[in-house]
Amino acid sequence: MGPYVFPDIDPIAVQIGPLAIRWYALAYITGLIGGWQYCLRLATRPPNTVTPKHIDDFMVWATIGVVLGGRLGFVIFYQPGYYLANPLDILQVWRGGMSFHGGLLGVIIAMIIYGRRHGTGFFPLSDIIAAATPIGLFFGRIANFINAELWGRATDVPWAVIFPNAGPAPRHPSQLYEAALEGLVLFAIIAVLVFRRDALLRTGMVSGVFLTGYGLSRILVETVRQPDTYIGFLPFGTTYGQWLSVPMVLYGLYLIWNSLRQPPTAVKSET
Repeated sequence: MGPYVFPDIDPIAVQIGPLAIRWYALAYITGLIGGWQYCLRLATRPPNTVTPKHIDDFMVWATIGVVLGGRLGFVIFYQPGYYLANPLDILQVWRGGMSFHGGLLGVIIAMIIYGRRHGTGFFPLSDIIAAATPIGLFFGRIANFINAELWGRATDVPWAVIFPNAGPAPRHPSQLYEAALEGLVLFAIIAVLVFRRDALLRTGMVSGVFLTGYGLSRILVETVRQPDTYIGFLPFGTTYGQWLSVPMVLYGLYLIWNSLRQPPTAVKSET
């Protein structure tokens, strides 16, 4: 059984004349729409601090934060030298090259500004957005797999995949590992906390679980993911992605601890 040769997948999902929609863009659109619909459902639950109208308004902010933050994060964190020499390539988002950590910072900035302008506060909005973020992560990692990028290290496991442009060695399909852990598993854990434990009533709880869960998942998968060639391994065999995830785990644990020592949020009466 295995290894599997990566299938010949056209990166363009739909093409009508000169208009081409790539799988990568389709994954982002699907993730944003799916996350938006899920957030609308969560906004109807107590404590009712964030309303469905707030969610509708914020989606434009979130989209800008994800795209700008994700792209600029990749440029700054991973290949600053290349993009300094080729600044026009920064605009070529369709070729791939998005940083989750950069996208996260972009959305955080958007939530801070929106929360202050519209009176929702940061964490009531952040908790809802965090609960839906694994939806986008799932589709994003599936897009990484379809693009045959961010593959894993060489292995002899039965489900290994031979990726184009990655040499003849079978490799871990680390994109699918991340889709499962950062997407499906983390979504399920947070959903149980929200719908069975009323976690939205504890300010910062869901945000903390998301940060901790994502950080731990990323640190784990990075042990079998091939480091970027322009960065390579860091001291003690660690990777850049692991170091970027450590602060997320620490801050996420702090948010969980802090939410548990505070009384639950009072439910806002509907008028």
